[in-house]
Amino acid sequence: MNVKQQPPTWAVIIGSGFGAGFWPWGPGTAGALLATVIWFGLSLIPLGEWLQPVTIALILTFYAAGAQAANKLEPYWGKDPSRIVVDEMVGVWISLLAAPAGHLYYALTAFLLFRFFDIIKPLGVRRMEQLPGGKGVMMDDVLAGIYGLIVLCIIRCCVVFLCE
Repeated sequence: MNVKQQPPTWAVIIGSGFGAGFWPWGPGTAGALLATVIWFGLSLIPLGEWLQPVTIALILTFYAAGAQAANKLEPYWGKDPSRIVVDEMVGVWISLLAAPAGHLYYALTAFLLFRFFDIIKPLGVRRMEQLPGGKGVMMDDVLAGIYGLIVLCIIRCCVVFLCE
């Protein structure tokens, strides 16, 4: 009997962003939106100064787990498949580091900036995709998230400057 093996369940759960990657229309957007909702929910909890360390912990944890999950899933799903969206989750969380807690407009701006840079892939983002395995899956979105973080910081500085 020739039975095709299934990928590890934990890798499917993490890699697909708890199933967001199976969304048929724009799975990357679905993964980034889920991560934004998770962050916004956390931002409404009175964590005070703990929101950024919690966000950094999410980034580090999901980067490591996501890279391992991608390594496990690529033999089954192919190179950097659209169903793997944990990378989009990490990327948007990086952009959200510049968003103040509980501010929906900044959260949405971080989401839009991340998706913009993830889609157009400027200045080295596409090159990151060429890294091998899970590292390549994750790093292009990390860099897109960094670009979103920088632009959101600039926007916040301009808003503060104009409002003074």
